[in-house]
Amino acid sequence: MDLGFAAGETVVVTGAGSGIGHAIATLAASAGLRVAAWDVDAAAVAETAAGIVAAGGSAVALTADVSDPEAVRKALEAGGPARYLVNNAGPASSGDMVFARALELTVGSVRLVTQAWLDTGPAEGAAVVNIASVAGNHLGTASDWYCAGKAAIAGYTRHLALAYAPAVRANAIAPGLIATPRMAGFVETDLGRAIVGRNPQGRPGAPGDVAGAALFLLSPLAAYVNGVLLPVDGGWLIAQ
Repeated sequence: MDLGFAAGETVVVTGAGSGIGHAIATLAASAGLRVAAWDVDAAAVAETAAGIVAAGGSAVALTADVSDPEAVRKALEAGGPARYLVNNAGPASSGDMVFARALELTVGSVRLVTQAWLDTGPAEGAAVVNIASVAGNHLGTASDWYCAGKAAIAGYTRHLALAYAPAVRANAIAPGLIATPRMAGFVETDLGRAIVGRNPQGRPGAPGDVAGAALFLLSPLAAYVNGVLLPVDGGWLIAQ
């Protein structure tokens, strides 16, 4: 798969141990990128990296809490220079969390990782993709902190797109209902079936659906795409 990436360039993917992050890391490797796979779950991220290497790709597994500045610094150093960054890690929407702490983990961690990465001086043509959500940006959900945090990620992405252009492009993705381990069982609930039933595609999204969009936005093929929030929802939003 040729998306125009220079051979051997590195992408940092946070939350790469499972779900969307795992799919992005795996697809990035198949596109020729070296993957610095981060996750707080050491065993899960090691499995992601091992799978990439077994398939002939290049990856390093790094255990990192994206809300910990020292852990972020060490992971960036250990992973080596990275031209690309995908901020995927964050708390599950179903978590019962104190609002301020939840925002710190949701959007604060994205800012922490991004600023630390920018401070390393990524090479010309750098790009960052932040994983937001349809929640908070296009509709409300039951979790106040999740809506607020995901909307803030979109706003922060727009800031980056202006503040660091043209050296760095910044875009965000707003996934709809994606069948990840975190959502296990939800699709079979009445609400889950209702959501899927209103989707023109007739199914929930797969992690690979988000991964394809993320790799395009990172790639040189998207060199003139900057500051967008791209829904990846199968058309669910327009069907409401």
